Amino acid sequence: MTARHDLREELKMATEAVREAARLCMDVLQEMQHKPVRKRDSSPVTVADYGSQALICEALQRSFPDDPVVAEESASELLDEGNDAILDGILQHVRVYRPDADAGEIAGWIDVGAHGRPERRFWTLDPVDGTKGFLRGAQFAIALALVVDGRPVLGCVACPRLDLEGSSGVLVTAVRGGGTHLEPLFDRGRPKPLRVSSTDHPGAARYCESVEHTHSSHEDAATVAADIGLILPPVRMDSQAKYAVVADGQAEVYLRLPSGRRYVENVWDHAAGCLLVEEAGGRVTDCRGADLDFGHGRRLTQNRGVIATNGLLHERVLDALGRLS
Repeated sequence: MTARHDLREELKMATEAVREAARLCMDVLQEMQHKPVRKRDSSPVTVADYGSQALICEALQRSFPDDPVVAEESASELLDEGNDAILDGILQHVRVYRPDADAGEIAGWIDVGAHGRPERRFWTLDPVDGTKGFLRGAQFAIALALVVDGRPVLGCVACPRLDLEGSSGVLVTAVRGGGTHLEPLFDRGRPKPLRVSSTDHPGAARYCESVEHTHSSHEDAATVAADIGLILPPVRMDSQAKYAVVADGQAEVYLRLPSGRRYVENVWDHAAGCLLVEEAGGRVTDCRGADLDFGHGRRLTQNRGVIATNGLLHERVLDALGRLS
């Protein structure tokens, strides 16, 4: 029995949940009449973030009630003064999929993820990865992963605005030992296996990085790119869509270099995408060449930065990073 079959129930539930959340997000985009909430760290959060987390956490709690969920959002900001409109918007959009839900239930589903703590087996969720991209009408993703013993074993990344392999809007899934597969997000289609690029010449390689310079140092990335001979300009996009692009062979390198000494990555920002690249034949490490370790809380405290490649260029990138430091 393959690993993909071992996790058949989890994969079925996860794909259904992220598809539903993606539809909710696109419904919100069509309206976009509610201003985002500003969280206490000043980052924006929208009806889509909250609604997506509510739907997916409810599905996880119903299907796998013993599994903790570690997710990005908390319902606490919703209680702040002036957020009545966004509360009404969340209720309106979630009720399309859960007609009998009330505000208290929805807040409770959101906080399943807010209060979850990593255990030997847990799920981690970014309900709208790339909220600023979502607000700009650019790339965003819904990213869900199952982590066991500090390693992702299942990843689902829904990218409603990403075009790959002839599909407008894609769902990319991976199971450890079972490969990476792509299928249309909004139309049914047979899953197609993905493989990373076979390009090993830096002059022909493409690299991607975050749009936000607060997430990744564009200056250090440019220095590394020049060092190893990456001459094509970087592709900047939001969210874990970058991992999907590397897994599909549309880019050879993804650089997420720390923007400051204190910057530590969140587990939900990388768990699902990391597995997509690895199961497509690529390699993912931190800037020192260590595997990403998702078993130390809500952040990747044992790692610094993230490098994802097709594998063939990985050591060159690490060598250049060594010279940079």
